[in-house]
Amino acid sequence: MDLTDIIVKSEEKYISSVESFFLEKWGETKLWSHDLSHHRRVWNYAKELLQYIDIPGRLFIEKLLIACYLHDIGMAIDQREKHGIHSKKFCESFLLNKSIDPADYADLLEAIENHDNKEYIEFPVSSNLLLLLSVADDLDAFGYTGILRYADIYMQRGVSQDNLGRMVLENSEKRFRNFEKAFMGIPK
Repeated sequence: MDLTDIIVKSEEKYISSVESFFLEKWGETKLWSHDLSHHRRVWNYAKELLQYIDIPGRLFIEKLLIACYLHDIGMAIDQREKHGIHSKKFCESFLLNKSIDPADYADLLEAIENHDNKEYIEFPVSSNLLLLLSVADDLDAFGYTGILRYADIYMQRGVSQDNLGRMVLENSEKRFRNFEKAFMGIPK
């Protein structure tokens, strides 16, 4: 089975249920920068990145899909920088609803919990799951949409207008350096 087939099968298996779960838990949260459209874009970036690594197998891709859709769901209850712990708890609930033992998906839960480490100090796991999730999430911080997304979240966090531009630029620079570091060996 080639990569495209694995992705299609994974999407058939999970997209509907993970999007429904997201919408149910997100509820009336007023944070457009991290709504379902952000998570869809992150998944699309992840699918592009998968083209440049060895095909890791169907289970890895299913975990990556779930991670892309649930990494920021914790912002429904906590919009601070360290929201990953809440996202992890929501993901555990999703897995249990699918009759999946969360212990069997420890790497997924660890990636979701730690994706919000944007200082890019060594990742706490040696898995490509966290790396791909982090880079796909980073890619959604660029361009017009990305800059507006970060202006929105920083304003939600009470950052003053005087500091807003500087913080958005610093955030973008860190994310771009992480992308370069992770994929510098791939000319495309």
